[in-house]
Amino acid sequence: MRVTQAVRQRLEVRGRVQGVGFRPFVYTLAASEALSGFVGNDERGVFIEVEGPPPRVARFVERLSAEAPPLSRIHDLACADVALRGEPGFHILKSTRAQAAEVEIAPDANTCPACLRELLDKGDRRAGYPFINCTHCGPRYTIVLDRPYDRAVTTMASFPMCAACQAEYDDPHDRRFHAQPNACPRCGPRVWLSDPQGRELAGAPFAQVQARLLAGEIIAIKGLGGFHLACRAEDDEAVRRLRARKGRAARPFALMVPDVDAAHRLVKLTPQDQALLESVARPILLCPRREGAAISPAVAPSTDRLGLMLPYTPLHHLLFQGAALGPLVMTSANPNAEPLCVDNDEALSRLAGLADALLLHDRPIARGVDDSVILGGPDALPIRRARGYVPEPLWLSLKSPAPILALGGELKSTLCLLRGHEAILSEHLGTLSNPAALRNFLGRVADWPRFFEIEPAYLAVDLHPGYASTRHAAKLDRPIIKVQHHHAHLAACLAEHGLEGPAIGLIADGTGYGTDGQIWGGEILLGDLARFDRIGSLYPFTLQGGDAAAYDPWRPAAALLLAALGEIPEGSLPVPSALATRLMTREALQTTSLGRLFDGVASILGICSKNRFEAEAAMALEALAVAAPQAPALPWALIEAEGQRRIDWRPTVRALVASTAPLEIKAAGFHAALAAAFAEAAARTAAASGVGLVVLSGGCFINTPFRSGVRASLEAQGLRVLTHQRVPTGDGGLALGQAVVAAARLSAGLR
Repeated sequence: MRVTQAVRQRLEVRGRVQGVGFRPFVYTLAASEALSGFVGNDERGVFIEVEGPPPRVARFVERLSAEAPPLSRIHDLACADVALRGEPGFHILKSTRAQAAEVEIAPDANTCPACLRELLDKGDRRAGYPFINCTHCGPRYTIVLDRPYDRAVTTMASFPMCAACQAEYDDPHDRRFHAQPNACPRCGPRVWLSDPQGRELAGAPFAQVQARLLAGEIIAIKGLGGFHLACRAEDDEAVRRLRARKGRAARPFALMVPDVDAAHRLVKLTPQDQALLESVARPILLCPRREGAAISPAVAPSTDRLGLMLPYTPLHHLLFQGAALGPLVMTSANPNAEPLCVDNDEALSRLAGLADALLLHDRPIARGVDDSVILGGPDALPIRRARGYVPEPLWLSLKSPAPILALGGELKSTLCLLRGHEAILSEHLGTLSNPAALRNFLGRVADWPRFFEIEPAYLAVDLHPGYASTRHAAKLDRPIIKVQHHHAHLAACLAEHGLEGPAIGLIADGTGYGTDGQIWGGEILLGDLARFDRIGSLYPFTLQGGDAAAYDPWRPAAALLLAALGEIPEGSLPVPSALATRLMTREALQTTSLGRLFDGVASILGICSKNRFEAEAAMALEALAVAAPQAPALPWALIEAEGQRRIDWRPTVRALVASTAPLEIKAAGFHAALAAAFAEAAARTAAASGVGLVVLSGGCFINTPFRSGVRASLEAQGLRVLTHQRVPTGDGGLALGQAVVAAARLSAGLR
């Protein structure tokens, strides 16, 4: 009988392979192929040695990628022959590390079907336990303190496993084999209800919460990455009370619904939307609301959309069990514009006066992480990238010659670490004009490189000298590379698609500091990751009042009317025309901001006189436009002069003022004009340059009729159009753009 010669191979696996059940998967796979060897974690990922007949070893390698655990992601797999050892059996080794860790940390994952079945099974020993998890689901990023990912370096370290949980953890055939957050009611974290003074309330916590919500109370709920404030979405009085307590006058609230059927009753969901809603990340999804949706009008005024999410932890599932609660408002539990509360004592202090009771637990949160937000529709657009997605890296085509830390912008702040081909974008950190958010940002700047063990050689920042992030960089002992705001938007979109350019960039937002010292915001760029030229823009207008123009839509409205008509008609604004005219004649910055153009038009049409939150006027204008999708485009013009291509909105404003059509027709005609003008400007730039790739980026492209109109027109002309798919289209993506521009400049010998 012929004996098959054995071989031994060493495999090194890089990617998201720790904290996702990868070692137990390898153990089971090796056992099924009757191979000997071992598997272990190290600072770079997972290492494996397998020994046995060549066909079985080859089959093992094939199955390793094809059958990997659902939460894992293999980025690189290296195989090499090594010397035979001849030892019996297959073993899981203790984690080791000898140098700086490079392994991915998995994002937090929603409760898997198997754990959900156990949670709701009254005969299971974990029935009703709000911290049930396994290797396929549960907390990851929000509990990990260091790497490699093991229980000892998570916030579960203070909860020793009971004998039953330890047996599961040690059993290679169990779903909880090496599940680091493994716990049960006997040994794990507990949950309780507290009054606002911190006194524990007797009784079953979830039954009490349900009764209090039904009675119209507001409950603070400690979840995965921080606290939410919850009330019944149908209860108009409770929703308005929540707005008053939180100081959030109009910004839409997110909702949590128990299941997809409940979501369908509130919003219009496409199959793609439903897939996103039910995905492992479980983001908040913005979708068109159904007429007659049974919720308070105070949930989301001034918009035609609702933001919905499904339960994503066992605790959230238990909120809906056994009580007909319906949809719940589930908004971040913090005073307006401040960072999330993550600690029990902090919540009792900061949420005093906001919540009638607090649902607390004793599993510490390592870092506060907001819910992610995605705009639904045919080309789903990331708005906020946080829970469920962070800290998953993006792998770039460009290789950075040195480690870089990018500090992002002022609004929707994020950080980005770039090392080699790997870019790690942080969670949403807030608006840096808020002192508490700034403190949170400064803490992350100090912690982020340490946690990932990446020592930045360079800092990348926005060109704006007044941004807190730019000012802070000057205090750090690192060379600084300044990146123009809109170039960063262009670069971020190119980079997430694995491209380096050249491309035409249609970049549209509210504010970005230009290379000429003016405020840009409706730009036509031509460039790549390292360089750009400004080919054109919106026709400029006066930005009177500086930052106040973002809150008072009548200010840009006055500038638009004066430029288009030569006067400000009496009664056209909420302030006297004479006063507005005097203000407009003062010296001020010029702007090409599309965001301020939206605001101004909303004011001219009498839709919105005050932005109570960012883009409220633009959202109200968009909601009107959606109601009349077939309206013809209003007049517009394209001016070619002095090497610049200017989109002239003055004919559009004149037509708006002269029109007697219904508001919806005017709003839709305005959007159609803008889309046609931007598309034509890009098409002419493509014809002149020979570049057929167009990038749409910046916060104004959240506007669906504008974005879809531009895209449809350009694609009809044979141009390739890119929008964001993994990184926010607004300022939440700036840090990635800054990092890749800095890397490209260093590679090209530029600074």
